[in-house]
Amino acid sequence: MGRIFEKRKYKMFARFKKMSKAFNRIGKDIEIAVKSGGVDPKSNSRLRIAIQNAKSVNMPKDRIDAAIKRASNKDTSGYHEIIYEGYAPHGIAVIVECATDNQTRTVSNVRHIFKQYDGTMGNSGSIAFMFERKGLFKIPVEKIKDVDEFELEMIDHGLDDLTGDDQFIYVYTSFHDFGAMQKALEEKGIEPASTELQYIPTTTKELPEEQQKEVNDLINALEEDDDVQSVYHTMQ
Repeated sequence: MGRIFEKRKYKMFARFKKMSKAFNRIGKDIEIAVKSGGVDPKSNSRLRIAIQNAKSVNMPKDRIDAAIKRASNKDTSGYHEIIYEGYAPHGIAVIVECATDNQTRTVSNVRHIFKQYDGTMGNSGSIAFMFERKGLFKIPVEKIKDVDEFELEMIDHGLDDLTGDDQFIYVYTSFHDFGAMQKALEEKGIEPASTELQYIPTTTKELPEEQQKEVNDLINALEEDDDVQSVYHTMQ
C-alpha cells in the first residue's frame, strides 16, 4: 500500500510540476505580448494567441489577468526573448528558446546545463540553419466538418502541411504565412486549442537507445530551467 501511495504521490507531483511550468511559460508569453502590442486582445494578435494557449492548459483567469496587469505596469522591466544554440551528445543539434529578465543568469544556466550533460554551446546561427521556423495550429477535430475541403481552402492561406489524430487537426504554415493563416481561421470562426511557432528540423538523426537517453537527459534539464520556454532538437 505504501508503494502505491508513493507512486501516486510522485505522479501528482510530476503533473503539478508540468502544469506549473506551462503556466510560467504562458505567463511570460502574455507579458511579452502586452509589452509589444498593448493590453487589448482584439488589436493584439500575439496576446490573443497567448490567452488562447493559457485557456488550453486551464490556466486560471486571475493568473492571466495578473500577467496582463504586470506587463502593463510601466515600472516593470519585462522579459526579453533570446535563443541559444548548441549540440547535445552524439552530434544532436539543439535550439533553446528563453524568456528572461536577467540574460546573464540565463546564459550562465544554459551553458552550465550543456556542459554538465556533455554538450557544447554554439555561436548564434551555427545551428539555426538546420531548422525551419513554422507555425502550428492545433484544432479540435469537431471544429472541422470536412477535412478535405478545409485542407483545399487553407492552401490559399499558406497551408504547408496538415496531419491529424483522433482529437486534433494539426495545421502547419511557414513563418511568413503564420499571420495569414491566423486571420483565415479567425474569419471562419475556428478557434484553435493552441497556436505556436516552432523550429522544425530539416533532417533528423537516429540514435541507439542508450545514446537517446543521454540526449534526453540534457533536453529534460534544459526544459526544467525556469527561463527556458521551449527546446527543439534533431534527434529522431
